Amino acid sequence: MSPTTDAFEPGAGTDVPILRLADADQDALSALLARYGMTLERVDDGAAIPGSFWGDEEAGLVGDRLLARTDTPVHSVLHEGCHYICMDGRRRDGLDTDAGGDYDEENAVCYLQILLADQLPGLGRERMFADMDAWGYSFRLGSARAWFTQDADDARRWLRHYDIIDDQARPTGRTRP
Repeated sequence: MSPTTDAFEPGAGTDVPILRLADADQDALSALLARYGMTLERVDDGAAIPGSFWGDEEAGLVGDRLLARTDTPVHSVLHEGCHYICMDGRRRDGLDTDAGGDYDEENAVCYLQILLADQLPGLGRERMFADMDAWGYSFRLGSARAWFTQDADDARRWLRHYDIIDDQARPTGRTRP
């Protein structure tokens, strides 16, 4: 996925840059990922990110390590982390770069990253919607918010089926078995 812009507009005339790891609460993000068995590992600025499927500043996955630089967008860190959470144990055991998965799992990953954004100071779902839209995620209804609120029943059912969220769509802290 390539970015469509480096900024989003949460209000008329206001440009706010996409939230990057350097500007995020890295302790809170590390703690959130640790609840799912992952370790957030910093990569030196300018260095290639091991395990990055998309390259550039996109986060990478190698085993239970989620790798990122200071310029990595937080939405990318959460997206890759949610791939780890949503894949089955067999895929997690051999994980290196390509998270794989099907259409339904990808939708579940996007839905879960929005839910997890609410658990991070300075992020939240509204910021996640805007960052996803600005980066170029595409949804049938034209925006992350519209998809999440009007067209994501299948993603919620998928996540509930695997006990990744509860009946109130709250993350359970569990990975897919």
